[in-house]
Amino acid sequence: MTDTSSRPRRRVRTTSATATAAPSDPVTLAGKATINDIARLTGVSKKTVSRVINDSPLVHPETREKVLALMKQLGYSPDPQARGLAFRRSFLIGLVYDNPTAQFIVNMQYGALDALRDSGYELVVHPCDSSKEDYIDGVRRFAQQQKLHGVILIPRVSEDEQLATALREIGVRYVRIASIPLDQASNMVVTHDRRAGTEAANYLESLGHRTIGLITGPRRYRSTIERGGGFLAGLAERDIELPPDYMFEGGYTFESGVAGAEYLLAKSPRPTAIFACNDEMAAGVYKAAMRRGLSIPGDLSVVGYDDSPLASQLWPALTTIHSPIRDLGRQAAQMLLANEAAAPAVPRTVTPQLVVRDSSQRPKA
Repeated sequence: MTDTSSRPRRRVRTTSATATAAPSDPVTLAGKATINDIARLTGVSKKTVSRVINDSPLVHPETREKVLALMKQLGYSPDPQARGLAFRRSFLIGLVYDNPTAQFIVNMQYGALDALRDSGYELVVHPCDSSKEDYIDGVRRFAQQQKLHGVILIPRVSEDEQLATALREIGVRYVRIASIPLDQASNMVVTHDRRAGTEAANYLESLGHRTIGLITGPRRYRSTIERGGGFLAGLAERDIELPPDYMFEGGYTFESGVAGAEYLLAKSPRPTAIFACNDEMAAGVYKAAMRRGLSIPGDLSVVGYDDSPLASQLWPALTTIHSPIRDLGRQAAQMLLANEAAAPAVPRTVTPQLVVRDSSQRPKA
């Protein structure tokens, strides 16, 4: 007989009948499924699920439909950051801005989000101060750290050629939204601000206004040059010369609109109309006019620019140039999502239009 008492005993791992098994019921997984769950329940590999998520043409249509149907049933949405780690790129679109007008930024974001909905991409924003020397380095770090798929640049940063060059050097796609073409067509959405400024001038002159004030944005903004330049050119075509002291450089803010209107309304003769190069400054004109006991439009006609929600909330409702800001954001995001090989031969454009409301009329005789 052999003595086995000293032999090491083999350990056998047993599983209790009450142990919890991996959930396999789609109802149980609803809202908390992982990519591994999707692969297991559809009977395909994790790599195949990843290819479906990324719209790869290497997946059989029937397999694609099965995976997508289960993802929809379970409410599965891939995490953009995790996808970026897996594929060494990110599913993030950046929005870089240096703009004092909050509503402009909000509308731009809404437009970009419209385009990104159901695309698997997310929007991340990066405010900056383009007056600082190191702001381009900050944008570069933002793009590299987030591994951005692309960047939307809005005025005023969109007008900075050094920033565009920096993004090209690190291989980051971008779309610039600006008043005039500043880049190749695949990188541009053009807003034609000069044309809109001319339309505002033609409108006020057609009402009979000859003594007119102008409140511009900051001179370092290209939109200031285009909107103000178009306005002056439109008046000149109608034999009206606007003296330099009837122009005021604002900051695209409500406070600068108040200051500009106070300056202009102290002139003699007093302007019968003021064109403010955005709606927030136009709202400031309302406040300055009220302080002086002037009625709008009885004593003073006012025209703004942007057609922000503020324009219809003012009383009387503001006559303004409608700039399709939300559409600008949507178009820019769509361009970044599109295949680079399908780049347009000419820049995408939007057309601003005058919206006549209650803040303008013929001047008193």
